[in-house]
Amino acid sequence: MGRHKDAPLRSDAQRNRERILEVALAELTLASDAPLSVIAKKAGVGQGTFYRNFPNRESLVLEVYRYEVQQVSDAACQLLETRAPDRALREWMDRLVRYAMAKAGLADAIRKATSALGSLAGVGPGPLTEAVTLLLRANEEAGTIRPGVTPDDFLLAIAGLWHIDPHSDWESRAGRLMDLVMDGLRAGAPGRNAPGSATPS
Repeated sequence: MGRHKDAPLRSDAQRNRERILEVALAELTLASDAPLSVIAKKAGVGQGTFYRNFPNRESLVLEVYRYEVQQVSDAACQLLETRAPDRALREWMDRLVRYAMAKAGLADAIRKATSALGSLAGVGPGPLTEAVTLLLRANEEAGTIRPGVTPDDFLLAIAGLWHIDPHSDWESRAGRLMDLVMDGLRAGAPGRNAPGSATPS
C-alpha cells in the first residue's frame, strides 16, 4: 500500500515512530541489551504505542538499522541542495563515519536479531551506494574531483572506516582517513588546473 511522502502519517504516529528509532539507536549503540521499556520511556511513548510499532526486539533493531541507512542516504541530497559539491561530499563523509560507528555499536544487537530471524536480507546498504553515486556525479560535473571515480572505488577507499574501534579515539582517526580520501579524490580534478588555482611546485 503506497502512500505519498506528505501523507498524514507524518502525524503524531510518524513522529512517535521516529522518536523511538532515534532513542533506540542511541541506547542500543551503548548496550545491545538495552531494555525496551527504557527505550519507550526515554522516547516518551507508552508501552502500547511502542509494541504497536515494534512487536519485538528484532523488529526494532532491524528498523533502527534501516532508518539509520536511510538517514545517511537522505543527507546526500540535503547537503547537495545547500553546499558546493565538494563540501557536500566531505560533510557527507563525516555523516557516514557516524553511521559506521553506530553500526559497530549495533553489531551485537544486529547479530542477535538476525540469528533469530535468519538473515539480514533487505537491510543492505543499497541506498548508501545511491548516495555515493549522486555525490560523485555532482563533483565530477563540477570538476572538483578526478574524473572516472566509481562508487566501488570510493567504498574501497574508505574500507578502513569499518575497522576503526568505536571505543577508541574514532573521531580523529576517521577524520584523518576521510581527509586522505578527499585529498585523493581532488588530486587530478580538472578544477585544480583552472586559472588562479594553487598548483603544487
